[in-house]
Amino acid sequence: MKLSRSLAFASLAFALSLPALAQPAFAKPEDAVAYRQGALKRMKTHFDRLGAMATGRAPYDGKVAVENAEEMVAQARLPWAGFVPGTEKLSSKARPEIWTEQVKFKDNSEKMQAEAAKLLAAAKTNNLDNLKVAFGATAASCKACHDTFRN
Repeated sequence: MKLSRSLAFASLAFALSLPALAQPAFAKPEDAVAYRQGALKRMKTHFDRLGAMATGRAPYDGKVAVENAEEMVAQARLPWAGFVPGTEKLSSKARPEIWTEQVKFKDNSEKMQAEAAKLLAAAKTNNLDNLKVAFGATAASCKACHDTFRN
């Protein structure tokens, strides 16, 4: 009885801490910038590999497409936590509108994440034409955000 109560309490404490674990804490603003830039760079690496297949610059490989799309989806959730107050002037690529138009910025990030999920679904069909269509839509969502929020 005593052990099960302790286990239940520990489980509850862990479950309640999950939201805090999902949001990284940054000791310095520079750490937040490095975090978001790293996530964006990794996302771009995997997106570029998919783009090479979609545009014919690399041979199509369904397994590689799925692997890269999975990584793209995983990375697509991460960088937004690094756009915290105090980092506005630490990056020459981030426009001030990120902080003054936060709702629009969040909407753009969510649209890109949704398109990345569709890209993964397309990759799983093992059909190059499906990958091309989904890649184009994902690229357009990236561009829309860059046009508004990136120098």
